[in-house]
Amino acid sequence: MKILLTGANGYIGLRLLHTLLDQGHEIVCAVRSVSRLSVDEETKAKLKIIKIDFLEEVIHSPVPEDIDAAYYLIHSMSVSTKDFDELEEKSARNFNAHLAHTQVKQVIYLSGIVNDQNLSKHLSSRKKVEEVLSEGNFHLTVLRAGIIVGSGSASFEILRDLCEKLPVMVTPKWVNTKTQPIAIRDVLEFLTGVLNKTDTYDKSFDIAGPDVLTYKEMMKIYAEVRNLNLSIFQVPVMTPKLSSYWLYFVTATSYKLARNLVDSMRVEVIAENHELQDLLGINTISYKKALELAFIKIEQNHVVSSWKDSKVSGRFYASDLNKYVRVPKYGCLKDHQQMKTESADTALERIWAIGGDNGWYYANFLWRIRGYLDKLFGGVGLRRGRTNTASINPGDALDFWRVLYADKKDKRLLLFAEMKVPGEAWLEFYIDKDNYVHQNATFRPRGLHGRIYWYLMLPFHYFIFHGMLSQICASK
Repeated sequence: MKILLTGANGYIGLRLLHTLLDQGHEIVCAVRSVSRLSVDEETKAKLKIIKIDFLEEVIHSPVPEDIDAAYYLIHSMSVSTKDFDELEEKSARNFNAHLAHTQVKQVIYLSGIVNDQNLSKHLSSRKKVEEVLSEGNFHLTVLRAGIIVGSGSASFEILRDLCEKLPVMVTPKWVNTKTQPIAIRDVLEFLTGVLNKTDTYDKSFDIAGPDVLTYKEMMKIYAEVRNLNLSIFQVPVMTPKLSSYWLYFVTATSYKLARNLVDSMRVEVIAENHELQDLLGINTISYKKALELAFIKIEQNHVVSSWKDSKVSGRFYASDLNKYVRVPKYGCLKDHQQMKTESADTALERIWAIGGDNGWYYANFLWRIRGYLDKLFGGVGLRRGRTNTASINPGDALDFWRVLYADKKDKRLLLFAEMKVPGEAWLEFYIDKDNYVHQNATFRPRGLHGRIYWYLMLPFHYFIFHGMLSQICASK
């Protein structure tokens, strides 16, 4: 089948992409930026990639006429705390317009469980999107899921941050809200299972794992799996705003996502039927088993996708990052250092392994302090880390940087800063034919504050960057 995949750069989208390719389907990926689809060149060669911003008015659609089915995996919850519902409705209407000229038979939408009478703004928005998509000239299949558990999922990573970093927690009352988590592998099985299945046309289904748990119970089971000592004390009063700041400072989530998550966590998310599970013959796995499988992937360094790599986890969600790939030459302040290495291959491997758990090779405590300060002033901090320890793709998050260009054959890595700075910053590494490693820090200041910031940081830059380059070029 020829399938249109939206949200291909997202956590679910990237995993579904590989699953559909393995099943032999022809995939058309709709992305906002063609250059930042986080897959290797071999995988890209198997795809047709088209550029679409579903928030923009449809004038001429690049969607092929002969597509058979489409997946709608677009969500805007991380973008705003106020108008994300309007953005989601607009995206859905534009999606319908893009498909109006095609022969598409089925659209599959991954939504949220909406069985509670008092829905959060997030879940109400998902339900509205269902209504908008049902107006399209295709058969709609809606899968409604609760919390998705898997290596790299937002829910898993937030849970991981909380339990690993806080042996003692003082929590708000929403930790007693009941939910029904589902493993990512089960979600993928449902998403592919309904494809071209006429029994699922124009219907909606709840999908969930076998366990109904409170958030407190989920954290306790996590601690059990990880053999951690965890004490949880509940307080009767903690406002949504305080809860959001609590999640923001302790975990890798943005404040906007934290605020919308807290709003949703007050609503019970429990499946009311298992009709689809019976229809497809799927036996869902337990929450505990889902955690164990997630850690197997992490230990094998085989995390296919992470929500942190999505643009919504960063500072420049609304921007086309392509415009930053060409590092400016004029009106900028620069720090250029170079050093010869005895082994270009070793130096290249160190460049490709930078950040995350490996750190920045020199004065890591200063990098951590910079991350804490960034978080304090509303930035992303260092908590995003990196998805894989050895591989890097354009578009990936790398601590408080975004990967703009990564080509091992070209021996060049270009990063763009997503931390809070009064301007725009780039960090570039490349190795020339004479085995010199070049390290360029470029800063385009915004007004006087930007220039003051650069000169205040200049002594630290020289100290840190020189030490970092020395470690990259070291013989051992």
